[in-house]
Amino acid sequence: MARRQWTVSPPQKALASQIAERFDIDPFAALLLASRGLTADEDIARFLSETAALCDPFSIKDMDKAVAEIERALDCGEKIAVYGDYDADGVTASALLYLFLEMLGANVVCYIPDRNSEGYGLNKAAIKTLHEDGVQLIVTVDNGISAHAEADYLYELGMHLVITDHHKVGQTLPRAEAIVDPHRPDCESPFKDWAGVGVAFKLICALNGDPDSNLDAFADLITIGTIGDVVPLTGENRTLVQYGLKKINEDNNFGIAALKQAAGTANKTLTANNVTFSIVPRINAVGRIDRADKAFELLISENAAHAETVAREIYDCNSTRQTLEQQIMREAQQQLQQNPAMAFDRVLVFDGEGWHGGVIGIVAARFVERYGKPCIVISSEGDEAKGSGRSLEGFSLYDAIDSERDLLTHFGGHPLAAGFGIRTADIPVFRTRINQYAKAIEMPFQQTQIDLRLRPAFISSDLLPVIAMLEPFGAGNPQPTFGLFDMTIRTVQSIGGGKHLRMNLAKGEIMIQAVRFGQSVTQLPYREGDRVDLAVRLEPNEFNGVRRVSIYIRDIRMAGTDDLKFLKSVRYYEKFRRGEAITQQGARFLLPDHTFVANVFRYIRDNMFYESDLDVLCYRLGDDGAKACTALVSIAALTELGVLETDRDGLVRVVPGKKADLGASPLLQKLKALCE
Repeated sequence: MARRQWTVSPPQKALASQIAERFDIDPFAALLLASRGLTADEDIARFLSETAALCDPFSIKDMDKAVAEIERALDCGEKIAVYGDYDADGVTASALLYLFLEMLGANVVCYIPDRNSEGYGLNKAAIKTLHEDGVQLIVTVDNGISAHAEADYLYELGMHLVITDHHKVGQTLPRAEAIVDPHRPDCESPFKDWAGVGVAFKLICALNGDPDSNLDAFADLITIGTIGDVVPLTGENRTLVQYGLKKINEDNNFGIAALKQAAGTANKTLTANNVTFSIVPRINAVGRIDRADKAFELLISENAAHAETVAREIYDCNSTRQTLEQQIMREAQQQLQQNPAMAFDRVLVFDGEGWHGGVIGIVAARFVERYGKPCIVISSEGDEAKGSGRSLEGFSLYDAIDSERDLLTHFGGHPLAAGFGIRTADIPVFRTRINQYAKAIEMPFQQTQIDLRLRPAFISSDLLPVIAMLEPFGAGNPQPTFGLFDMTIRTVQSIGGGKHLRMNLAKGEIMIQAVRFGQSVTQLPYREGDRVDLAVRLEPNEFNGVRRVSIYIRDIRMAGTDDLKFLKSVRYYEKFRRGEAITQQGARFLLPDHTFVANVFRYIRDNMFYESDLDVLCYRLGDDGAKACTALVSIAALTELGVLETDRDGLVRVVPGKKADLGASPLLQKLKALCE
């Protein structure tokens, strides 16, 4: 994982004391609220309330028109199609609106396009099929806001259209009887951040005027879609998810209960975090690998045995997804090995023939974590290709892709995630131009946001109910991360069959245990006796009826590391490797002497060294991070001379018996010339 910049929220002790007194809450909870900027009484009261009022659905632009059109179709007995999307948000929105219209006695069907053969949103072939099936009104959920040509075609066939969506609105709107999207510039609704399923919920509330009964019937679906679409869990979304988690844990929906059983969480009280990592990926996997109709079928199932059968099929889809994901990641890593200059791009763009289109977005997200940069993965089939990208806070991928719209057949998305179609022949031009676009932007660093510094002596199970007051956690309200600073590693143990590790750490006389998932003991660059800083999360762990607090390591660094100095040094090295102009002074700073190179070589020879452990190497060499660029030059020079080699997992090794003259390194020769 790429080194992150740690940001610690300043303590607001005096303000927290006032909040604790005014709202009669635990002082630690008040500290957390203050660290997140929740200081106004109105905001705090709304955040802490479990019964916050839902806004009037008719405050959303065109809601009155949508209701009028659907009621007209119901009165006339017209056949209505709910047209959804293949992800967790789209599937739950489809199930919600379908079930509601069925309850009203509507002649209703549902259509969810195939991700791989049809792509996102309305398409003419599907519209024609629905028309031939007698559908007269299409109501979209979680899509439609950019379907101009498709809407025109629909009306040519004599059909009507109602669009409900939550995606960014373009310069013009499609033709429709109503366009319900809170992001319309002329929409005055007080809340804007619903997922597609949230907008669908507001529609059914407008149709029958009974939000309480609707929430009771559909809160579990609303919660899964809202969490799955990673919209902020603040405001109205927070209220919906709080209620929905209770419904999920009651197992009223046969499909959700079967999915929990298949995911191994049937006997757990699920939190938003559990839903994120157990239910949502499996629903998404169906749309990626198979047809999302299967997930829709599961969610509307009225038979427990049938639901269990479908849930097992969905479980198999998720396993297939994981296999495909690993395969694409390996092939993308091979591209980096064959063309190392790609690693210096501001925006990483990988492309491959026949990569599974349903998985490329997940691969892009993995690479963002690994390299700390926006990433786009493109799959081509003959002359046509489609891409999916992920970004990090501070770089709008939507705007970046929009800047290259002349190369694209279609595109859409959000600042942090976007997809598009492109001609295969235009991929190299796209890669060049999107990096030129990024050159004009101050690229952000990945962040580790720490809510509070903690003394290890303060950690106990007593904190768990206090932290739980802030639930549900998700986008806009992340699970609290705490900083444990200047801890000494006492011992490290392997757990989970060698896939994970447990650390015993001390500060003074206080000892704690913390778990690091996804890293083996052999991969750990830290040693017993090292002083480290930890970014951790605290979670409950029940065993034999006893509830304890478990400490999970989210990030770790050598104590006192200057993240910004290190990250800027790495970025300066990348600037040099891209061939951009650097100063003579900068060249002299980059150029290592023989002693420095020898020290780098010896460290790699004597230790298991991954590219991501560069900050630890710098520390071992007595550097505070400023010379990270010089260490990278040393590694690159030794690599081009054949002394070092790096595998696709980022492990750097010494090539046995290989010796070379540093003066023969083209990279060092170039730097020397710049110094003169």
